[in-house]
Amino acid sequence: MIAGGSILSLIPQKPPFVMVDELLFADDNITKTKFTITADNVFVINGEFSEAGLMENMAQTAAAGSGNMARIEQRPVANGYIGQVKNFEVYSLPKVGDVLLTEVKMEVQVFDAGIVSGRIWCNDVEVAQCEMKIFINQ
Repeated sequence: MIAGGSILSLIPQKPPFVMVDELLFADDNITKTKFTITADNVFVINGEFSEAGLMENMAQTAAAGSGNMARIEQRPVANGYIGQVKNFEVYSLPKVGDVLLTEVKMEVQVFDAGIVSGRIWCNDVEVAQCEMKIFINQ
């Protein structure tokens, strides 16, 4: 759907702090992204993508969905902030070269705050999940 440099138009983050490569799908409730882990990524430690990187990948997937809606509605992309993380579980740490498929689902949206659930898969195996409260700076 949207890949490469174009993804940068949907998220407020800039290199080297970009944790999504491609927007695969986005509608009002679900956003799906793809991300390939590189050796020079700021969240790679000893060849593995860290827990913080997994969390940021989910947050940026949510941002890409929000940015895509802003693009469709011809609004500027807004900054968002993680307000709370709940039930964060990491089952395994992906390695350099692995491709992550991430899905974020909007559970509740009230004004500028939303609760999303996120899940990440690597090689068809779920590697992490959590629930996040995200605030959008309008």
